[in-house]
Amino acid sequence: MSDSRKESLYLAIIGSKDNAIYSLEFGTSRQGGEGVSKFTPDMKQLCPFIVHSSLDIVDEVQWTTPTMYLKVIDKFYNYYVSAFVTAGNIKFLLLHENRAEDSIRQFFQELYDLYTKTLISPFYSVNQTITSKNFDHRVRNLAKKYL
Repeated sequence: MSDSRKESLYLAIIGSKDNAIYSLEFGTSRQGGEGVSKFTPDMKQLCPFIVHSSLDIVDEVQWTTPTMYLKVIDKFYNYYVSAFVTAGNIKFLLLHENRAEDSIRQFFQELYDLYTKTLISPFYSVNQTITSKNFDHRVRNLAKKYL
């Protein structure tokens, strides 16, 4: 991939009841810093649908492997969906173009640590939407670091 090409990613955290807990659309750090998404307007509307359509595949694959990181589980045209499932059945899904799996795995692992810290807060309960600006800022920093 050339450095002049703009790449966008879509992250969704899905609760154990298949409810959206958190979502973020962002650009890669290769774009020159701002991390602004370059999805077309049509694609922006499709991102949540693509990610949620992959949930059935996650439900099948998660029982076939002992690891939490499920790698690429689905493909939609030139986009891939990578998944990570926590011990509490919370799903992290990343819609991306072809990316290095190791960087996605590291991103998911640190996101899991961040989510766990949020979960132990007395002001948060499982499957509740995450609205914390601090959480959002930290997720963006993780994305800059790994993606």
